[in-house]
Amino acid sequence: MSKEENKISGKAFDYQLFKRILFFVKPYKREFVISALAVILLASFATFRPYLLQQVIDKYIVNKDAKQLLNYILLMLAVLIFEVIFQFLFIYFANWLGQHIVKDIRTKLFNSLLRFKMKFFNKQAVGKLVTRVVSDIETIASIFGQGLFIIISDFLKMIFIAVLMIAMNWKLALIVFAILPILIYATRIFQKAMKSAFYEVRAEVANLNGFVQERITGMKIIQLFVREDIEYTNFEKINQKHKKAWVKTVWYNSIFFPVAEILPSIAIGLVVWYGGLQAAVNSTVSVGEIISFIMMNNMLFRPLRQIADKFNTLQMGMVAAERVFKVIDTNEEELDNGEQDIEVLKGDISFENVHFSYVKNEEVLKGISFNVKAGETVALVGATGAGKSTIVNLLNRFYNIDSGKIKIDGKPISLFKLHSLRKHIAVVLQDVFLFSDSILNNITLNDPSITYGEVVQAAKDIGLHDFIMTLPNNYYYNVKERGAMLSAGQRQLIAFLRAAVSKPSILILDEATSSIDTHSEILIQQATDIITDNRTSIIVAHRLATIKKADKIIVMDNGIIVEQGTHNELLEKEGYYSRLYTIQFLQKKTG
Repeated sequence: MSKEENKISGKAFDYQLFKRILFFVKPYKREFVISALAVILLASFATFRPYLLQQVIDKYIVNKDAKQLLNYILLMLAVLIFEVIFQFLFIYFANWLGQHIVKDIRTKLFNSLLRFKMKFFNKQAVGKLVTRVVSDIETIASIFGQGLFIIISDFLKMIFIAVLMIAMNWKLALIVFAILPILIYATRIFQKAMKSAFYEVRAEVANLNGFVQERITGMKIIQLFVREDIEYTNFEKINQKHKKAWVKTVWYNSIFFPVAEILPSIAIGLVVWYGGLQAAVNSTVSVGEIISFIMMNNMLFRPLRQIADKFNTLQMGMVAAERVFKVIDTNEEELDNGEQDIEVLKGDISFENVHFSYVKNEEVLKGISFNVKAGETVALVGATGAGKSTIVNLLNRFYNIDSGKIKIDGKPISLFKLHSLRKHIAVVLQDVFLFSDSILNNITLNDPSITYGEVVQAAKDIGLHDFIMTLPNNYYYNVKERGAMLSAGQRQLIAFLRAAVSKPSILILDEATSSIDTHSEILIQQATDIITDNRTSIIVAHRLATIKKADKIIVMDNGIIVEQGTHNELLEKEGYYSRLYTIQFLQKKTG
């Protein structure tokens, strides 16, 4: 368990956290009230049964009054029927309430995730975030369905039973009450221990989920590099920690519950011994009272044992809620302080002495300045880590610059609303991400403003239509997770089509041809020529042969611009670009 997680695992019950969870109850006040009333009435009717039993034995069984006995039996039956009715109301509405609250919290959490900065996801394991959205949130539902209301019901039963015991025979009540503090003390210790144990369990579940998800996603790499045995060993270690966390909870349970079972039995023994002596010697205690006290003893102690058990459930829900709220409260939302919507964008771009660093004091861009005129195609080239993709990230405002200015159409991009800015920019990445959905939905991203006809026409223009028509269900063909049913080149062409139908004012191609075959590269080059025509375009490329037609080529090295010009101009200079081009040309020729 991390230090950060340890900081918040000390309290057995966090009232402020619980109050925050109850905030989500507000839209469902009616259901909450019904659940609460059902709990109170359920406790009341349950308490009424031992009293009726004592009356039946002492007044009508001992005195052999069959007529009144039948009336009381019918009354007991009516009490049981009411218990069943209120039990139904409680179970249904408490769980209904839990699921609706969980839906609202999950929606809020996912909405927060959608708006976090990119750097948040760079630091977070995907498996842990999935655990927060799915597993942890489901655990919160148990607070209402199996935790809170049952604890309240059991607590009320204990109060009602204690009052009834004192009213019936205070001496027998004192015998039972003498055992009660021992069980309460044991329960308190148990609760504190289980809070820490459950926090460790949730942490290990998240670690396990993250490990498994990463290894399944990267299974190809594992098998290619013969890492099966090593990853199996690593999994065994993580699984061992997961087991130890759960065994700790089993250990605490195995100590507490035997103690919780034996103490009520001791109380029953004392009641029977003392009450039996009193009944035999001077009849100050009736047989009905002894039997009723045995029944009430179980009703008093069983809720206390259940409260401990349900408190475990409540604590697991609270631990899960604390972890979920930590994500929601993370101060990583993108700062959208822009005020202007973009109606029409010409596409002029300028970087003016831009400095930027992902990590403080480790600059990636060191005073970059360049201009792109509307309709121009500009290529960015350079070695890996030169800062090319960083320029793409900054233009989309995934990160904020340290200093300098980035302008579009003469205005700083910080003036534009994020949604409006990104609506006018389309990006085709090297690593194309496709959802497990149809080709059509992967192209339109479920944008209702893009029609089927527009998609088909764009596919024909790019040269992808014939291929799509060969697939089962054509445009409705499901490409499966991450587009597994398509080749790298086909996925790349789908990404070009996605960019084309959005009709962007600015197009960015980030290493779009670096990992595909020659045939696909030819198709993509044709697609590039089509979608960059009369549109401001920035092409980030390693393959210099693909950018010969660019209006301007910007050569970067170690976060600075070392050369600018057309392909021919840069070759004539015999500088950095010329050397790169010669190396690639020779490699291609010898290859």
